[in-house]
Amino acid sequence: MKLLRIYIFAFISIIIFACNTQTTSNKKVDKSNSENRVAKIENVEVTIEGMTCEIGCAKLIESKTHKLEGIIYANVSFEQGLGQFTVNTNKISIEDIEKHINGIAGGELYKVTSTSVVDEFTLIEEIKEETE
Repeated sequence: MKLLRIYIFAFISIIIFACNTQTTSNKKVDKSNSENRVAKIENVEVTIEGMTCEIGCAKLIESKTHKLEGIIYANVSFEQGLGQFTVNTNKISIEDIEKHINGIAGGELYKVTSTSVVDEFTLIEEIKEETE
């Protein structure tokens, strides 16, 4: 009886070991993971309607978009009605940014009216100086 238990234990151990080694050898490594891709950086300017003040609206949009994965830089100006974002488009699309801005505060206040990809930003501070 003791010998039978040893044989059963050995048999079960061999089966378990064989199954474990077989499943690990069949695993494939996914090298197309987005973490391995080179970042595609774009500067995006967005015209935003519905802002009524600098601190409550512009800074709210700026802080909410800056927290999104893929946003590297965010600057929003109430006076210009303009948002400037530097984006890794491998992590977030321009359309997702538009949807996010349109959805802030329940989607009833802010609306993106135009979006453009630019080579470089004319900084919002420089725009203010030009208009004065």
